Amino acid sequence: MGVAAGPIRVVVAKPGLDGHDRGAKVIARALRDAGMEVIYTGLHQTPEQIVDTAIQEDADAIGLSILSGAHNTLFAAVIELLKERDAADILVFGGGIIPEADIPPLKEKGVAEIFTPGATTASIVEWVRANVRQPAEA
Repeated sequence: MGVAAGPIRVVVAKPGLDGHDRGAKVIARALRDAGMEVIYTGLHQTPEQIVDTAIQEDADAIGLSILSGAHNTLFAAVIELLKERDAADILVFGGGIIPEADIPPLKEKGVAEIFTPGATTASIVEWVRANVRQPAEA
């Protein structure tokens, strides 16, 4: 993650068969209202579609919302595809119904942060600002 001009660009995605998108839309709006450019992919996206969108849109980060229980598979697939496509500099974070015990293994796989129910939009915006597009050390 280097220094880039313009607002932070975040792809917000709903991977898999989960059809509940209210939380993703709330996060997308909060990031947008905080001055970020948000690309919302809509429901039922495959990991390939999400990574394609992130690369095409020159995204700085991908935010995944997963409520279906497939978080271990879907996060890992997105991370692996980013690596395969030389786009591992795109930060991946997410949230949803994710058991606490699953969070450390997800972070070991490369997920930067997981937000569970009860996380505030302000805390998510603050985290994105603090962790996406960090200036290179001089």
